Amino acid sequence: MAELLRSLSDSQLVARFQSRCGLYPAPPEKSTQKYIVKNYFYYYLFKFSAALGEEIFYITFLPFTHWNIDPYVTRRLIIIWVVIMYIGQVSKDILKWPRPSSPPVVKLEERLAHEFGMPSTHAMAATAISFTFLISTMNRYKYSFALGLMLAVLFSTMVSLSRIYTGMHTVLDVIGGILISGLFIAVSYPAWDFIDHLESASLLFPICILVVPFFLCYNYPVSDNYTPTRADTTTILAAGAGGTIGFWVSPFFKLVSEPTESAIQSIPPLTTKMLGLGLTKFMVGIVVVFLVRQLMQNLSLQVLYSWFKVVTRNKEARRRLEIEVPYKFVTYSSVGICATVFVPMLHQFLGLL
Repeated sequence: MAELLRSLSDSQLVARFQSRCGLYPAPPEKSTQKYIVKNYFYYYLFKFSAALGEEIFYITFLPFTHWNIDPYVTRRLIIIWVVIMYIGQVSKDILKWPRPSSPPVVKLEERLAHEFGMPSTHAMAATAISFTFLISTMNRYKYSFALGLMLAVLFSTMVSLSRIYTGMHTVLDVIGGILISGLFIAVSYPAWDFIDHLESASLLFPICILVVPFFLCYNYPVSDNYTPTRADTTTILAAGAGGTIGFWVSPFFKLVSEPTESAIQSIPPLTTKMLGLGLTKFMVGIVVVFLVRQLMQNLSLQVLYSWFKVVTRNKEARRRLEIEVPYKFVTYSSVGICATVFVPMLHQFLGLL
């Protein structure tokens, strides 16, 4: 067993996978070139797959699901995603297992190169998102379970393999991430309905859902060297907190209806009119979300820079605990509230619902 674990965590195994997919380190004489790509199909496939586990995917896919598919499903996706990502991010900074060594591995993502490796949060999130979506929809909509399962496995597999291809994780990191997500889903599934009803159980819920995540972010495990894990964790927890506040507020404005428990719904046919409406809702919503993100980021940074007497646009100052956590939390909790409350209100005003 020990020998198997060592082989799965071996950087040479990652390097061999990269070379089989046509990715090689550049020769020493090519000092300006870091790597050579000989198979661009795998290169773009895995680069795209890696993006499916990053902010650009979550800030588009989760709102799209909420606006166009099913707010009930989105609520479950966000809760599971937030908890899974927090477990993964904290585990990295507690275990402190290094990423694959370079050389021999080619690393394609310099921003994340200084983070620790175990577990792969991309693999965790991809597994959690795909299988939570499958479980949450299979008893609400009529579709082939085999097809849904195949798509969930395909999605999580492609994102997981992309982490090996990009040199960010060993095989053991990826397997560990998948197993943690699978175990969490299995253990937490019986409580999903209880958590759904917990949101409306108390008027203190919105306060708790803001205070607890902020406390967790502010008391994030300290690393010897700066890594973006604390900032990324704050982004995730804040977006989740803002979205959950939105779910709590939405019924007061009649923006969403309670899920029907009686019958499984048929998936409506994808007509040109429906496609156009969905794209319009998405484009209107995503523009508002990005504007709110930029506005709240600028405002919160200006206030914090002034409060702590820091030179404006000092990027290094953003990494300070007392600046990084509050500005990230304010920015992305605002994004979450905007996506779940103000954008649906705008859709309603424009007659898009």
